[in-house]
Amino acid sequence: MTDKLIPFTLFLMTVPLANYLISNVGTFCVEQGPCLVPVGFGLMAPSGVLVIGLALVLRDWVHETSGLWASLVAVIIGSLASLAFAPTTVAIASLVAFAFSELADTLVYSKLRQKSKPVAVIGSQLVGAFVDSALFVYIAFGSLAFSLGNSLGKIYAGVAVAVGLYFYYKRKSV
Repeated sequence: MTDKLIPFTLFLMTVPLANYLISNVGTFCVEQGPCLVPVGFGLMAPSGVLVIGLALVLRDWVHETSGLWASLVAVIIGSLASLAFAPTTVAIASLVAFAFSELADTLVYSKLRQKSKPVAVIGSQLVGAFVDSALFVYIAFGSLAFSLGNSLGKIYAGVAVAVGLYFYYKRKSV
C-alpha cells in the first residue's frame, strides 16, 4: 500500500507547490506575470517549472505502482487542486495545461512502457513538458516567450527524477 500511496501523494503535492512558486518565488518577478528562474542557455522560465517537471515523471511512477486508472485519477485530482492555489488566470492555465500535458504524457507512457520503461519515461516526459509549457505560458501570460525555457526546466527536473527512480528500483530489486 505504501508503494502506491507515496508516488500518488508526491504527485498531488507538486501542483499546489508549483502554483505557489510561480506567483511568489524566483530570481525576478514580472509585474502581472510570473516569477522567473534561469534554466540555462540564457533562458528563463516560470519558477514552478522544476516542480511540474517532477510531476511528469512522478505520474509515470503512479502508473507503474497503481496502474493506468490511478494515474488518470491523479491527473484529474491534481488538475482540480490547481484551482485552490493560484490566481485565477494561473489556475485556469495550470488546469488546462496540466490536464492536457499529463494526459499526453500518460498516453505516450502507456504505449512505450511495454517496449522499454526508460524510453517510456523519457519520451512521455518530453511530450508532457512541451505540451504543458506551450499551453500554460500562452494561457496564463498571453505569450509563448517563456515556453522554451519552461520546457527545458521541466526536462531537467524529469531527468533528475528518472535517474533517482532508476536507482531506487535498481536497489529494490537487489
